[in-house]
Amino acid sequence: MQSQLDVVTLGETMVLFDAASTGPLRYTNQFNKRIGGAESNVAIGLSKLGHSVGWISKLGDEELGHFTLNAIRGEGVDTTNVLMDPEEQTGLYVKEKRTDRNQVYYYRSGSAASTMTTADINWDYIKRARIVHLTGITPLLSESCYELVNEVFHFAKKHQITVSFDPNIRMKLLKNIPNGKEKLLDLARQADILLPGLDEAEQLVGTSDPDEIISFFLASGVQKIAIKNGAIGTTFATANGENGFVKSYPVSRVNDPIGAGDGFAAGVLSGLLKGKPFQESVDLGSLIGSIVVSVFGDIEGLPTIQEIESLNATKQDVLR
Repeated sequence: MQSQLDVVTLGETMVLFDAASTGPLRYTNQFNKRIGGAESNVAIGLSKLGHSVGWISKLGDEELGHFTLNAIRGEGVDTTNVLMDPEEQTGLYVKEKRTDRNQVYYYRSGSAASTMTTADINWDYIKRARIVHLTGITPLLSESCYELVNEVFHFAKKHQITVSFDPNIRMKLLKNIPNGKEKLLDLARQADILLPGLDEAEQLVGTSDPDEIISFFLASGVQKIAIKNGAIGTTFATANGENGFVKSYPVSRVNDPIGAGDGFAAGVLSGLLKGKPFQESVDLGSLIGSIVVSVFGDIEGLPTIQEIESLNATKQDVLR
């Protein structure tokens, strides 16, 4: 009998070409090559925290695809259910650095991951998971990806596997999908653990009042919800009546905000897997999110369990 996995996640990971200097891309000549993908970020974060994690996806059977696969596998994530497609290419994106902001340009249309279907999935592999983690990015990649994510939700429910969902709304994807918002809302209402940003929840529900958002989703059957509000903090609640607010950890300097939500998700899921109360799990997620934003790159700031244990548990500036 195959061993159980703590978490299985599914989604697209792209290659990131990160500008090495500040200014318009037309004048940028050097780039750092990295990887970035919400689901694999969470998988890597959980692996660093000592959990057994599997990542399901499809990559192009070409150099960028193998670079991506090697990078994720090298972080201790099981990649045995990643398909390498010789007919498709791995998606990529380019990050431009400006003095006042970063601009991201995506080249993912028609990528290998966007062609994923239910036929690509080893369903017995998903059965091994205690938690399945999904985001709202994957179902917006294509109609077949939406059908796949929807089927994973139903499959997990049928087999009593906990579903974690981060809406992770990408407006560039959402604006091109008919009824995209309705599709994401339907998925969010099916989740057991829901991890939206406040702005995302407002888009889905139509209110920015955390209490109203919580009431809406708990009435829909969500068991645990944590609503992130950046540097302010996180409002959380459970169907069992646990609720409260966790302040965000102060950060001296935000170097790269991308990936903070994925670090948060990894922390929350890690805490729950270890049997911690939801408040402690949310606090761990907040701590990891604050560490991630202090480092350039999606995964480079994700801490190990040893690094977490060495940090003072009180609210403090996590940068040294």
